[in-house]
Amino acid sequence: MTRILGIDPGSRLTGFGVIDETATGYQYIASGCLRIKGDNFPLRLKQIFAGISDIVEQYQPAEMVIEQVFMHKNADSALKLGQARGAAICAVQLFDIPVYEYAARQVKQAVVGKGSADKLQVQHMVKILLGITGELQIDASDALGISICHANFQQTQRRLKTGMPS
Repeated sequence: MTRILGIDPGSRLTGFGVIDETATGYQYIASGCLRIKGDNFPLRLKQIFAGISDIVEQYQPAEMVIEQVFMHKNADSALKLGQARGAAICAVQLFDIPVYEYAARQVKQAVVGKGSADKLQVQHMVKILLGITGELQIDASDALGISICHANFQQTQRRLKTGMPS
C-alpha cells in the first residue's frame, strides 16, 4: 500500500487529496483546500508551504503528485502558479518525499477517459471512483484526480515489470 498526496496548487486556493493505493485500486483518505489569505504574495507562499507541511505531518504520504506547469495566457498568473507549485514541492522535500508530475490532459484521460474533459466531469468521476457521496470542492477533486492518475500509472508500471496482465 502506498499513500499518495495530490496537490492542485494555486496562490489563493490550493487543493489537496490523499488516497491509499491498494492491491485492488485506491481508497479515499482525505481532501480539502487551503484558503490562502492576504495580499502579500511572499506571505501567501509561506502559508502554502506551512499548510502542505501540516498535511504531510498529519497523513504521512509516501509520494506527492502535482500537475505540470501549462502555458498560461496571463504571464503574471503563470509565474504565481509556478511559485505556488514551488512552495508545495519544497514543503514535501523537507520530508524526503518523491514528487511526480503529470500533464492536465494525462490526468483527465486517466480519470474520465477523455483528455479534454472539464472540471465537473473530473469531479464526478473522482466521486464515483473513490465512493465519495458528499460535497467535494473542485480544487480538492482535481488533487484527488492527480492522485488517481498516479496510482493508475504506478500499477501499470508494476504490471509491465512483472508481466502481470491487467
